[in-house]
Amino acid sequence: MTDIATVFRTLAAAAAALLAVTVTAPVAQARPEPKAPGEFVSLRSVDPTIIQEMRYPTAHDFMGEPVDGYRQSLCILTRPAAEALHRAQLRLLRQGYSLKVYDCYRPQRAVDHFVRWAKDLDDQKMKAEFYPRVDKTRLFADGYIAEKSGHSRGSTVDLTLVRLPALPTRPYRPGEKLAPCYAPRAERFPDNSVDMGTGFDCFDTLSHTDDPRVQGVQRANRQFLKETLTEAGFVNLAEEWWHYTFRPELFPDTYFDFPVARRSVAGH
Repeated sequence: MTDIATVFRTLAAAAAALLAVTVTAPVAQARPEPKAPGEFVSLRSVDPTIIQEMRYPTAHDFMGEPVDGYRQSLCILTRPAAEALHRAQLRLLRQGYSLKVYDCYRPQRAVDHFVRWAKDLDDQKMKAEFYPRVDKTRLFADGYIAEKSGHSRGSTVDLTLVRLPALPTRPYRPGEKLAPCYAPRAERFPDNSVDMGTGFDCFDTLSHTDDPRVQGVQRANRQFLKETLTEAGFVNLAEEWWHYTFRPELFPDTYFDFPVARRSVAGH
């Protein structure tokens, strides 16, 4: 009996030690996703009439794949920028047009994804559409890709104009034949927007807002968009006809990294 008692005492001591380790050991927890500050909102909550064709959650972008950090097809902006777009939209609706956004707030992890892609010189599957005349080794030097983006501050938006009533735009089919983004409208990927002379995210000098080679209706469309948004408080990036920043920015020096998802702005 003595031996049996000894065995039980040994097992009890071992169990107690194991329980102590279990209780005191730190519990590994997943790092919670950052959320947007209260000054950020979903554009749809401010103006549901603005058309949203968010490109980066899809494969129809210059990388040919969905971009890191875009969990849902959703435009998120700081509230002042969203309200300024609403004012511009009211003016456009009276003239038979609507804004259409391609990209809004962009998390830093998405910018990091762009940078990794730009350094991979073997990946050129979307070159024929988005940068047919630019060598990929020049993307950083020519300013098409950078390690920081104003989009990550929340007051910058990429957008265009659509004549109402808006026609549907067919989805991109991965692997389909690509046409240059500066080709004539009938040859480019179909878009229900007005003709701006190039497609969105066209890495080419023809995308410069005031490029003198862009004339006629295309130039008039660019100027109409610029005048409308300038009146609403936006400033155009001269190298990209689609790129506008609302000024003054709420967060001029902060680059956020919360994901593009409804939960990021829930309750705002």
